[in-house]
Formats: sequence, structure tokens, C-alpha cells
Amino acid sequence: MSFRKIALDSLKLNAAKDKAEAQASLEILLNHPAGIGDHSTDDLHKNLNEALSRLADAEDRLETLKRNFGV
Repeated sequence: MSFRKIALDSLKLNAAKDKAEAQASLEILLNHPAGIGDHSTDDLHKNLNEALSRLADAEDRLETLKRNFGV
């Protein structure tokens, strides 16, 4: 296996992991409020925005890999 393939696979797996983590965070924050605990409204909005940004970033990375490297 070439270094290129290993590196591209690693990038793809890392982006997929980040996407899954962000989706899990959004699922918990949006659909399971008991999992939020004693967060203030400001904390909740901050956490929602952070999770959404991580999701968008991961999806962008996956699309970039697909578009530019066929991964």
C-alpha cells in the first residue's frame, strides 16, 4: 500500500470520525435534553454552534477529499 493511499485514508477516517462525533453531539443536545445537565441557555447555544461548525467542517473535508482525490 502506498503512502499516498494510507495518508488519504487517514484523512478520510479522521473526517468521518469528526462528523460522527458532531452528529452525536447534536443528537444529544437537540433530542435528549436530560443529557444536557445544568447548562445555561448561553452554554447550550454555544455547544450547538460548536457542534454544527464541527459537522460542517467535517463534511467539507470529506467532500474536498472526494472531489480532489476521489477518496
